[in-house]
Amino acid sequence: LVHMTLMMHNWVVPSHIFAQKLLSLYPPSCTPWINQFRIMFEVDTVLEEVMGDLWSLVRVEGSDSHCQLFNTPYINYRKINHFNIIYSNSDCKRKVSLLFDHMEPVEMAEHLSYLEFKNFCNVSFLDYRSYVVHGSVRDNPALERSVMLCNGVSQWVQLMILNKHTSQQRAEVFTKFIHVAQKLRALQNFNTLMAVIGGLCHSSISRLKDTASLLSSDVTKTLSELTELLSSYSNYSNYRRLYNECTGFKVPILGVHLKDLISLNEALPDYLEDDKINLGKLQHLYSNISDLLAIHDCTPPFEANKDLLHLLTLSLDLCYTEDEIYELSYTKEPKNPKIQPVAPVKPPVVAEWGSGVTPRLDPATISKHVKQMVDSIMKNYDLNMDGYISLEDFEKIAANFPFSFCTHESDREGEISREEITSYFMRGMSVCAKLGFNLHNLHNFHETTYKRPTFCDTCGGFLWGVIKQGYHCKDCGVNCHKHCKDVVGMECIKRFQVTSSSCPCTPGPISSLHTKGNSWSEFSYISLDIN
Repeated sequence: LVHMTLMMHNWVVPSHIFAQKLLSLYPPSCTPWINQFRIMFEVDTVLEEVMGDLWSLVRVEGSDSHCQLFNTPYINYRKINHFNIIYSNSDCKRKVSLLFDHMEPVEMAEHLSYLEFKNFCNVSFLDYRSYVVHGSVRDNPALERSVMLCNGVSQWVQLMILNKHTSQQRAEVFTKFIHVAQKLRALQNFNTLMAVIGGLCHSSISRLKDTASLLSSDVTKTLSELTELLSSYSNYSNYRRLYNECTGFKVPILGVHLKDLISLNEALPDYLEDDKINLGKLQHLYSNISDLLAIHDCTPPFEANKDLLHLLTLSLDLCYTEDEIYELSYTKEPKNPKIQPVAPVKPPVVAEWGSGVTPRLDPATISKHVKQMVDSIMKNYDLNMDGYISLEDFEKIAANFPFSFCTHESDREGEISREEITSYFMRGMSVCAKLGFNLHNLHNFHETTYKRPTFCDTCGGFLWGVIKQGYHCKDCGVNCHKHCKDVVGMECIKRFQVTSSSCPCTPGPISSLHTKGNSWSEFSYISLDIN
């Protein structure tokens, strides 16, 4: 009861008033509050001022035990350091393959589960309360990241299937994701399982009759079983029964449980007769939130490789609109009115726990993810440690992403540099992730040996040296020093050009890539109101 009161009081009374009551009635009781829920004091400045009286009380009493409680980590941060120690410590000389085709289903399921686990551990009880009270993820970055991950996984599944050129290849990728889904079920990660099945059941995939005809009966049966498990029938009774039977590490379907919290909050009054607090409501809310927070105390039954995490993180940053995904689908298998479409598996209906648009990643986050990905590429493929990898390896890695640009020019035949790889991914992600900043500013820089005196267009200084004196943009002709490359103020005059031999999943010209607004299908896992 005490723990519930300390966590749930701000549903009915502001924390600073609650603190004043505690100080006047039970002074020692404030210390365990700070011990377990310090986050409340960090986000509430008024409460922090009120608690100045507690400091005075502690100094007067001279209690060392009370003072020590102020330095105790609280519930929502104690797992953060744990993330760093479950990376697999593989031999740095061993080459880790960063190719989708080389990743085993269990390996993919474990790394997706790691990302999901990390997101869940960053969500605090205050984040859950904020969503229930406001009905959106506005000013709630922890839940917003969870939304983006689920949407990203669902879209990534669709894009990886549509990225293939033949029906047989698409059927193979479809089958691989079915195996990933089975591993997610075994890991008891139901949230990512819902996202993967949602991608497989999306109408842009289910309409591919040629692809569906090549799926084995076992694959079709497994898809039907997993869809039934996640069905919204009888308020997700199949999922709820299985989830309650699970023990140890398990990841719930967040949207379903948030729907429960909202229903409780709206159905039960805050106060009873004579202005008495409805402790029954607080107890129900407390029990549900505690179940969601239980994952903080779990230890994942697997390890994760940092380089593969970087690959998946950047892959999941892609953001396509519904219209663009359907355009890709119709490019692979055009409509044929004479042929009856294959009856699709009915997708599970997921609780909508928001409304609006999908959030966009900011340029700084994309740049960070690109840098991490490039570092992992060079670590595993730059065997000579000279800043170059083979063009063949690069093209295989680039096949993990559904975009293609003319960036294969290099000073070394058959090789590509770190800078060129970075430029490739930044140019591709700037389009696919809908960053919303001026795409002209992304120059196509290459390290260059100048045969005549040349000056930097950024600082005006001379480009000194015998060879490779500076960097030259092959699109607009701007020249600069290496240290000026990232601060060039001039816009790149030439727009991005997509080659005719680009992957069919390549985005169209820039003018056609304006966001059209996400109008998700019946399996839209999450939509948001961030305005």
